[in-house]
Amino acid sequence: MSTVTEASATAGALKRLSDEGVSIWLDDLSRSRIESGNLAELVETKHVVGVTTNPSIFQAAIGSGEGYEEQLADLAVRGVTVDEAVRMMTTADVRAAADVLRPVYDATGGRDGRVSIEVDPRLAHNTAATIAEAKQLFWLVDRPNVMIKIPATKAGLPAITEVTGLGISVNVTLIFSLERYREVMDAYLAGLEKAAAKGLDLSVIHSVASFFVSRVDSEIDKRLTVLGTDEALALKGRAALANARLAYEAYEEVFKGERWTALTGARANKQRPLWASTGVKDPAYKSTLYVDELVAPGTVNTMPEATLDATADHGEITGDTVTGGYAQARADLAAVEALGISYDEVVGQLEDEGVAKFEVAWQDLLNAVTKSLDSKGVDAE
Repeated sequence: MSTVTEASATAGALKRLSDEGVSIWLDDLSRSRIESGNLAELVETKHVVGVTTNPSIFQAAIGSGEGYEEQLADLAVRGVTVDEAVRMMTTADVRAAADVLRPVYDATGGRDGRVSIEVDPRLAHNTAATIAEAKQLFWLVDRPNVMIKIPATKAGLPAITEVTGLGISVNVTLIFSLERYREVMDAYLAGLEKAAAKGLDLSVIHSVASFFVSRVDSEIDKRLTVLGTDEALALKGRAALANARLAYEAYEEVFKGERWTALTGARANKQRPLWASTGVKDPAYKSTLYVDELVAPGTVNTMPEATLDATADHGEITGDTVTGGYAQARADLAAVEALGISYDEVVGQLEDEGVAKFEVAWQDLLNAVTKSLDSKGVDAE
């Protein structure tokens, strides 16, 4: 079998996923992935049409040191602060990835070909600082296909509106609850309205709302296991899919409503749901669970490479697996609640933990870069 034929065979499920209207984005980035040509290869052979990053991804990439030595040495000679060094390295990677994906961006009219970079997670509860950081990142990357990630905290919501209103495309991250997701969509629409009032071209503003999946099962499954009854154990692995499917129902409702209709005349773009955290945490579950079971038109699925490879190898893409399941989804979440597991408590805990985990990863990255700069004889403070 030729290499081309092998590539098309392994990408069969990925092509079917794309054909169903799901954009496949890679949830990973590193300098070695860009410079080796691997990212371009994934675009060519695995239907990858976007990239997402987060503090944990950069901590793993830059913390390894691979591909960053020359830039670190230059930054050390300049005597930059550790915060500036980290931003110079992360924005350089995102800029280079954006260049790799630029043909996709052009071919899809800006819908895909996107690369996301997150505001400093330490600013998650500071609206003004988040807005300022988003503007700075947009300027630093200086590519039309960048998306600025803003967390869906209470402080993040007005930042989403303000940044969107400036004409900057936003990836809203760390969404766990249906209530918060509705607030995120509202914040995006308010941002479009602000942009329209300024006379900006709404057609070039895009957004995704990153709804986290596997972590919901991890937390609820843990509580179901503690209960240990047959009824509780039968619900394991169902809450995350139910939550995501009801999120899509909310998306359909909002983007058919009167407020949205008023914006369509100005060629505004829908804020697409993005399924994040799609690598399974429980080895008992099929590795492609959160891909196969969340197929719906107009969505994005951002996958770690292991999930991308698993989907190519044995994904089962059988058409829309979301829109027909709303009643069952409501029943599954109601059954979990009936066992005494509070949905509101779980999603609130997950949001707090999500922000905290990214803060820790960012601090670990700062510490690693500080050590590298210090080793080159420069005070990083």
